[in-house]
Amino acid sequence: MTGKLKKMISIIAVGFILLTFIKPGQVLAVEGVSLFTPYTGLSATPGETINYSITVINSSPSIKNMSFSVEGLPDGWQYKITADGREIKELSVRGNSEEKISLDITSPLDVQKADYRFSLVASDGNSNSKLPFLISISEQGALASALTSDQANLQGNADSKFTYTVTLRNRTADTQNYALSSSAEKGWGVSFKTGSDSVTSVKLEPNDTQDITVEVTPPEKVKAGTYKIPIKATSGNTSAELELEAVITGTYELELTTPSGKLSTDITAGKEKIVDLVIKNTGTAPLTDVSITAKTPPNWESEFDRSTIPEIEPGKSATVKAKIKASDAAIAGDYVTTFTATAAEKSVDATFRISVKTSTLWGIVAVLIIAGVVAGLYYIVKKYGRR
Repeated sequence: MTGKLKKMISIIAVGFILLTFIKPGQVLAVEGVSLFTPYTGLSATPGETINYSITVINSSPSIKNMSFSVEGLPDGWQYKITADGREIKELSVRGNSEEKISLDITSPLDVQKADYRFSLVASDGNSNSKLPFLISISEQGALASALTSDQANLQGNADSKFTYTVTLRNRTADTQNYALSSSAEKGWGVSFKTGSDSVTSVKLEPNDTQDITVEVTPPEKVKAGTYKIPIKATSGNTSAELELEAVITGTYELELTTPSGKLSTDITAGKEKIVDLVIKNTGTAPLTDVSITAKTPPNWESEFDRSTIPEIEPGKSATVKAKIKASDAAIAGDYVTTFTATAAEKSVDATFRISVKTSTLWGIVAVLIIAGVVAGLYYIVKKYGRR
C-alpha cells in the first residue's frame, strides 16, 4: 500500500468519525441563553387567546441582545410578544440575569379540532434558542353563533316556573347585536334576563359569550306531558337556535265541599253536629297525605273520623265526617267555621255558616218562669185588689 493511499484512507476514516457526532439539521443554541415557561402544553377553544409568561435566562457573563419570532404557527393563527405591556421586537438581557416576556397566541374561530405544535425562537443573529409549545383545540371551530345549555330539560308541575341558563357565543369575526325570541306554543310565557334585568337583545364582541336566564311559565290548565320551547338569537346574517324542554307532571287542584254542595248548617248550643266533607282532586296529578283541619269559634270543639287521607287520585274524591260541638254558652246567631284540606302541593278552604239555636229546655224554663210571674200577679191582684 502506497503512502498516498494510506493518507487518503486516514482522511476518510477521520471524516466518518466526525460525521457520527453531527446530527442532520441540528441548530446551535444561543450560548448561555435559555427560554422557560412551566405550561407548554395547553387546551383551548376556537378563537381563544392563550397567554404564556416566559422567562428569558442569560447564564453567560456577557450581555445578550435577541430578537424573537414564532416558528411553525399554522396559517390564520396570530401571535404577539410583549414586555411590560408593550409589544417588543428585540430584548437585551444582562449577564447572569433574566427578563420576563409574554407570548399571546390566538387561534382562528374556524380552526379544526386537533393538536398544534409551534416554537418560540430567540435569535442573536448567529444562533437560535427554541421553546416548543403544544395547543390542543378541544372542539371544532366555525364562523357562526351558538346557543347552548348544560340543562335544557326541566320537570315540574303546571304551577311551576321553569328557569333555564343558556350561553350565547359569538363565534364570528364581528360584533353582533342579537335579538332574543321564542316560538313556544300559544299560552306559554317566555322571558329573557341577564343578571336581574329583563332583556330582548344582547350585544357580543367577537368570540365573546353571555349567560342568559330563560324563564318559562306554562299556560293555565296545561295537561301533563313534554313540551318543546324553541328559542332563537338573531343578528344580521347569523343566528343560533336551541330547543328547551319542559316536562309537566300534572296540575294540582283541590275542592272542599259537601255531598249537596251546601256550606251551611244549624246546631243547638252545647250540642254536636256531624257534617260530611267531600275532598275532590280536580287536578291531573295524584295528591298524597291530604290533611283536614278546622278553625272553630272560641270554646267550640271539632273532631274528624280521619285527619289524613293517604292519596286521592285525579278525578276521585274522599269523604270525611266532621263532628262539631257548639259551646254551652253560645247564644243564638250565626257562626263561622273554616275547614281546610292541605296537601304538599295544594290547599283549599271552605267556610261554613253555622246557625246556633238555644236549647228547648231553656225555652220551657222561660215559659214556666213567665207563667209563674203571671200567676203570682193574678193572685196578688185577686187577694189585695178589692181592699
